[in-house]
Amino acid sequence: MHLILASSSRYRQTMLARLRVPFEAIAPEVDETPRPGEPPAKLALRLSAAKADAVAARHPGALVIGSDQVATVDGEPIGKPGDFERARAQLQRLSGRTVEFHSALCVTDGRRREISDVVTLCRFRTLDEAAIDTYLRLEEPYDTAGSAKAEGLGIALMEEMRSDDPTAIIGLPLIALAGMLRSFGFDPLREAR
Repeated sequence: MHLILASSSRYRQTMLARLRVPFEAIAPEVDETPRPGEPPAKLALRLSAAKADAVAARHPGALVIGSDQVATVDGEPIGKPGDFERARAQLQRLSGRTVEFHSALCVTDGRRREISDVVTLCRFRTLDEAAIDTYLRLEEPYDTAGSAKAEGLGIALMEEMRSDDPTAIIGLPLIALAGMLRSFGFDPLREAR
């Protein structure tokens, strides 16, 4: 079975590679603009399905994985900062607060689909300006929602992290994904190389 990751994210590609299964990564080319009043969890679920469906429509017979992550604080989405100043402002806002990360996942074979949202709660330490500036200079997390790369130095910004799946925070929940793939007859342990 041909496995496709509907993503151009290097982070998701690195995560899927951990399962040691052959796959192809294809950019889904979907509009990721939130709908007015759309709750963050619904946005993540909708986008993960839209990505999977878009690639599945172009590759009949493939098993396609779509994923999207939305970070929120007080119910408001937190996007990717894009530059140093916006990242600094994000981390100042998140200092001492709990951020909810919705890591949505969709797997489809073009006929049926499974979808899930794995939530991770991250409580940030109280951060001073020197810590924020040092972190941003060393990590440059401008393409990461919430400006915190938990797979790197960003973990030092955290006081606590809670989730059913420790890989969800990086954007591709592998525990949930492995179960979904098995439901389509694709067992990562049998397909691993």
